[in-house]
Amino acid sequence: MTSKTVIVPGSSVTPERAAPDRPAPDRSAPDRPAPDRAVLSGACRIVVKVGSSSLTSIKGGISEEALTDLADALAHKHNEGAEIILVSSGAIAAGLAPLGLDKRPRDLATQQAAASVGQGLLMARYTHAFGAHGVTVSQVLLTADDFMRRSQHTNAFRALNRLLNLGVVPVVNENDTVATHEIRFGDNDRLAALVAHLVRADALVLLSDVDSLYDGPPSHGAKRIPHVTGPHDLDGVSIGSPGKAGVGTGGMVTKVEAAMIAAGSGIHALVTSTSNAAAALAGQDVGTWFSVNGSRKPIRLLWLAHLASVQGTLVLDDGAVRAVRDRRTSLLPAGITAVQGSFEAGDAVEMVSPDGTVIARGLVNYAADELPQMLGRSTRELGKTLGRGYDRVVVHVDDLVLV
Repeated sequence: MTSKTVIVPGSSVTPERAAPDRPAPDRSAPDRPAPDRAVLSGACRIVVKVGSSSLTSIKGGISEEALTDLADALAHKHNEGAEIILVSSGAIAAGLAPLGLDKRPRDLATQQAAASVGQGLLMARYTHAFGAHGVTVSQVLLTADDFMRRSQHTNAFRALNRLLNLGVVPVVNENDTVATHEIRFGDNDRLAALVAHLVRADALVLLSDVDSLYDGPPSHGAKRIPHVTGPHDLDGVSIGSPGKAGVGTGGMVTKVEAAMIAAGSGIHALVTSTSNAAAALAGQDVGTWFSVNGSRKPIRLLWLAHLASVQGTLVLDDGAVRAVRDRRTSLLPAGITAVQGSFEAGDAVEMVSPDGTVIARGLVNYAADELPQMLGRSTRELGKTLGRGYDRVVVHVDDLVLV
């Protein structure tokens, strides 16, 4: 499938806000962990994600009050000088009522139809709400394919960066109308984490109808978790699934996953409720803060680690496990003992140890039916007996990520 970045500019803005000479933030300084969520009050570039359940319902469609309140908070932050990108769910949910549907459809074709109807309605509301503050919005529709191919994610970055430099608030959503079951984000929380990484954001704010992450069901007296420094802080914590509204797909699980993706790649993250948006952006003590615990990574490797659809498995011997995992080398055919699944060259595969433990994921250079004749043999031998083209590594270290 060929996908493209779709950009539809909004129009409700005074000419002064769209000045092309707006300076871009200085991103030359090295990343430094901030001590707490006060970093949000001075952040230059922030990605904010809002869920369907916060903006829409099946019976009522788009909530004018909820959407306006959110736009007010984001426009205020924007007019203070911050660059804001809004990743907004809600297109499918907004299209349900106009189509007379009483629940979120399960089949892809009806989801696509609902998204096609709802996306225009959603953008019209955002254009009006932000326009009241003199802020232009634009529509940016992305697919997972836009993060898989270098030319496409480079183009997406260039477009988003230029919109921000022009003083625009891009409203990003998955391009549900053309997405396929095989290649899609599954939930906009993950999309938001990848967008935050793509645009080199300072922070990611994930909004829903829950004010914070708790160590159990809030109705049972659970305590709020104000700060997460790493995965170990969530050991034993039961995280909830999608709520009762029936219009969302993620729930707290995908928000925590997205926050972890961001924090693990050098971006601060906050999970809180949509009603807390203004307080969150002001750096107040709301929600659950995820401190940075890793460095920024190439966007393709981030996609490979968290989004790629795995098509097969390569079983490694102990020596290859040590080489890939400990020495961070490319995978050679000599270290592979078995091939599982059906895949083509360029597909994502998992690499597992002899006991089946997944150690890495990567883009394979050969199809599944080519590999059996190569197992246990050196690249030099293969080049001599099978010809040029068979002397390459199976998975290059630049196309490999440990998991």
